[in-house]
Amino acid sequence: MPHPFNAVAVFCGSRFGTDPRHREAAVALGRALAGAGIRLVYGGGRVGLMGVIADATLAAGGAVTGVIPSFLAKREVEHQGVTELIETASMHARKTIMTERSDAFVMLPGGLGTFDETIEIITWRQLGLHDKPIILCDVAGSARPLIAALEAAVDMGFAGAETRRLYAVAEGAEGVLPLLATLQPGGRAAADLT
Repeated sequence: MPHPFNAVAVFCGSRFGTDPRHREAAVALGRALAGAGIRLVYGGGRVGLMGVIADATLAAGGAVTGVIPSFLAKREVEHQGVTELIETASMHARKTIMTERSDAFVMLPGGLGTFDETIEIITWRQLGLHDKPIILCDVAGSARPLIAALEAAVDMGFAGAETRRLYAVAEGAEGVLPLLATLQPGGRAAADLT
């Protein structure tokens, strides 16, 4: 049975992180996406976890679209080996193209840029600008601080309880595709469609 997702955007670090499990998760997710015939859409760099997931996807025979702003092309050392490389004029254009080209979003470990992309895509879903699944991939506790911040916003009354339905949490890279398989590109659980 073919997977209902053609392309998944992955937000992740331009550094490797201090825990080797971060790199291992990027490799595992890249291989899994390729194995499922799902195109990787990512930030276009060849450094850090960004480069790791792109290389792993390509090595497993998958397709990769990199989207990188011109001013970051040299700073993040754009990946010249991807299937498709798109240079944009701004960070905003990068996010827009990644959103348009993807059927779902996954957050791997990363820093401020990864948090920025993830929070923005959750916000866009809340505002009705898209209704695509968002998965926070918790690798060795990497997603817990962000989840705690989202929960605190709900607890303090700055976000409604429905905020919890805007994203799902996968335990490790191995949990991403099984969780994604329970969702539809429109964001609803498969069970909700029957």
